[in-house]
Amino acid sequence: MINNYFTYLSQKYASKWLVFAIDIAMVMSAFFAAYFIRFNFTLDFNLEQFVLQLPFVLTISVFSLLAVGSFKSVIRHTGFADVINVFKFVVVTTLASGFFVLLNRAFDVVSGFTIPLSIIIIHALLSFVALSSSRLLFKIAYKYLSCKFLSTKRVMIYGAGDSGIVTYNALVNNMSTSYNVVSFIDDDIKKSGKHINGARIIHGSMVDTAFVIKNDIDEIVVASQTVDKNRIMALIDKLADTNTKITKVPPIESWINGELSTKQIKQFQIEDLLGRAPIQIDNPNLLDEFNGETILVTGAAGSIGSELVNQLSNYDVKHLVLVDQAESALYDVQQDLKRAGKYNFTAIVADIRDGLRIDTIFQNHKPTMVFHAAAYKHVPLMEESPYEAIKINVNGTKLLADTASRYNVKKFVFVSTDKAVNPTSVMGATKRMAEMYISCLQKESKTKFITTRFGNVLGSNGSVIPLFKKQIENGGPLTLTHKEITRYFMTIPEASQLVLEAGTMGKGGEIFIFDMGESVKIYDLAKNMIKLSGLRFPEDIDIKISGLRPGEKLYEELLANGENTLSTYHKKIMISKTRELDYAKIKNEIEELCITNRFQNNNIVMKMKRLIPEYKSNNSDYERYDKKVQIYKKAKGLSTSSDKSTVNL
Repeated sequence: MINNYFTYLSQKYASKWLVFAIDIAMVMSAFFAAYFIRFNFTLDFNLEQFVLQLPFVLTISVFSLLAVGSFKSVIRHTGFADVINVFKFVVVTTLASGFFVLLNRAFDVVSGFTIPLSIIIIHALLSFVALSSSRLLFKIAYKYLSCKFLSTKRVMIYGAGDSGIVTYNALVNNMSTSYNVVSFIDDDIKKSGKHINGARIIHGSMVDTAFVIKNDIDEIVVASQTVDKNRIMALIDKLADTNTKITKVPPIESWINGELSTKQIKQFQIEDLLGRAPIQIDNPNLLDEFNGETILVTGAAGSIGSELVNQLSNYDVKHLVLVDQAESALYDVQQDLKRAGKYNFTAIVADIRDGLRIDTIFQNHKPTMVFHAAAYKHVPLMEESPYEAIKINVNGTKLLADTASRYNVKKFVFVSTDKAVNPTSVMGATKRMAEMYISCLQKESKTKFITTRFGNVLGSNGSVIPLFKKQIENGGPLTLTHKEITRYFMTIPEASQLVLEAGTMGKGGEIFIFDMGESVKIYDLAKNMIKLSGLRFPEDIDIKISGLRPGEKLYEELLANGENTLSTYHKKIMISKTRELDYAKIKNEIEELCITNRFQNNNIVMKMKRLIPEYKSNNSDYERYDKKVQIYKKAKGLSTSSDKSTVNL
């Protein structure tokens, strides 16, 4: 209420013409003060001559002020540029006055009119001091009244460089909230003890619970983009028992019209603290790769598929064909593209298990490249429904790959998962079978079949972070299957960029794996998410251990037994060297498995285990079949371990 009143007063009464009138009054007062000082603080000067000089000084001042425009600035936000404008006004007024006086002395334009040059110089100094000081005093008074009568946020800014100064200006000039910048934090020891706009710079090591409580800090704004993420996490740990928020300034390219707004300052998300540098792709070959191509994306409404569509739409593609069976989600993707002004696409609701439908799409649109991201991915659900997992993840991939091969598509990029490596679940096993099938198909097709593997994607549908966020919003507890469980993570844009890059470099038959950094302990991730939400563990929100779900691993892998890697020109992308396959036999067995009756779940799992030597169920009812498969293979004289397999480059 009071804040609105201050804003109303400043907008209604502190108009530029009021500032203009006050400035002129101060300039004229300074002219009188110049005489008063010049004559030893007495009135012992020619008052008649002084009165004659007033209209001249007034006229010169009015025109100079209008020309320079120093009265147009918002006084409560006075800065260095405004002081410079005041200086310009004083210089213009002084030069104009001095020039006219000297000219009049030489040519007697106005008989008997003069102003002592000493008065002109003293007047200039007094005018500059008066105008600058009045602005500064008004700014201080406004800030004091705002702090006294309004709720003020006491903040610290992490980063005393250019971004920190920009953040400071954005905060102190904010109209809706009053901010008091207590100090800056910087890890450069050389800056410690210095001041920026009156705020002291302190070293990061000084900031702890005692410090923020003593100084009543409400918020720490991380302005620097180069601060080590481990330092941020350490700071969050230090301040876990306080109410101090830790927020961040977005990168400069995200600022609105190149200017930072306080509305853009957000709380840290766990995605910001992966513990590794974001993966960047800057390959000009991508422009040539997709230029003029008709690209079909399956699973186009999913997390990875929609981001692939988003990134591909930025290239000069001929046409995008978006296929998904999720009608509402596909509609959302369609509308997002239209809002972005992109119309060279066709959105099609279709099921990849429908061979005739897929054939019709290829016949009508003639895609030259395919990105296959459609799949069932939830491990516990697929453990209960092996038939459905086979129909989508294996048979759907088979139908799509066969059609792509039949229509001589240039490249077919298959999005797989790290759960296909030494699978312990039905879902992982089906993805591994799909990898194997397209490897078999590569031997007899002109199409280049390429597989990409990566781990968990932050923020994807059904992933752990959205689940934790929802549980935090509901007051907890956070549910975790095992205290020691770890996962590899990457962001949706990172995953999609790497898929596109792998698709570009692939020559056919490769399985590309991505360097995802160190695996993340989910228990630590859960605790950090609680802290980032401004809550305390376990006082506010606890973590409940529920036990491993059927088919779930403690640790994910990116390589199977018998596999190794080859490097590529991108340090984050490697090629997996896979074990030798009996292509004809495996292709036939997969085709046979795809027509298995839906009521034969046990039979389906048994066949998958025979087909994939490294598939060992974990925490699942299907564990009982592992021994049976071993006995069966021994009886048939088959290898029971993929470690004995040869390596195919």
